[in-house]
Amino acid sequence: MTTLTVDGVAVASYVAHPDVAPTDGPRPYLHPVRTLAGTPVTDVTPADHTWHLGVSVAMQDVAGANLWGGRTYVRDRGYTWLDDHGAIVHTGWLPTDDGIAERLEWRDKGGAVLLREERHLSAVAAPLGWELSFGFTLSADRPVALGSPATNGRPDGAGYGGFFWRAAPGETHTFTADADGEEAVNGSAAPWLALTGPGPYTLVFRGLAGDDRWFVRTGIYPGVCAALAFDHPLTVTPAAPVVRQLSVLVSDRLLSRAEVADAVLPR
Repeated sequence: MTTLTVDGVAVASYVAHPDVAPTDGPRPYLHPVRTLAGTPVTDVTPADHTWHLGVSVAMQDVAGANLWGGRTYVRDRGYTWLDDHGAIVHTGWLPTDDGIAERLEWRDKGGAVLLREERHLSAVAAPLGWELSFGFTLSADRPVALGSPATNGRPDGAGYGGFFWRAAPGETHTFTADADGEEAVNGSAAPWLALTGPGPYTLVFRGLAGDDRWFVRTGIYPGVCAALAFDHPLTVTPAAPVVRQLSVLVSDRLLSRAEVADAVLPR
């Protein structure tokens, strides 16, 4: 386990070699993540979705392999248990001047490599708390399609898959610059999205690219995803790797819309 610190305060632990069930989508993850005052803002293997692992990157459909965990959404059948679970595996550390840098392989159930990933995480102080930087590049030797339950036929905006943050238990609220609540925010391409929760805390997410959309839940569970395949599949090719750079502001306060906008807009 590797720890991210900000001014000597441990704010996140990174698990490179997770001990989770094969059907829970084994993959490296951050947990616990905390505010500077120590409030936990992530959850891991919760009873409602045991495959939710703190902060991670995962997809439910990678060329037919489930690297998210849980049941697979099958068109005209719904969620179904299939023998299709692969794993995202840490294969080595990369040199870095700050934070964490590593190589990973996205493998199908038989161990064949579908994608290779390079990932860099860091934590720095910010005026309203601290900020997590989470960058990753997915590359492929041949075209590999990334899909979601939505692209496989599920209605109701269930286009999850990508950078995913399962928030700590408790009542949460979400908003963007011009929308409030899960129903209005889910599927948005807003430049930033905020999630507030008990403690108190506020998380402010940024970094959508391409056709990404925010997938957000505050009802059945609290979570935010920068979804890579919200409306249609995204294909990784040798000539077109998928490159994303996400940032998350972690604050010990319940921030207002004006405070968030002031914090994230260029000065």
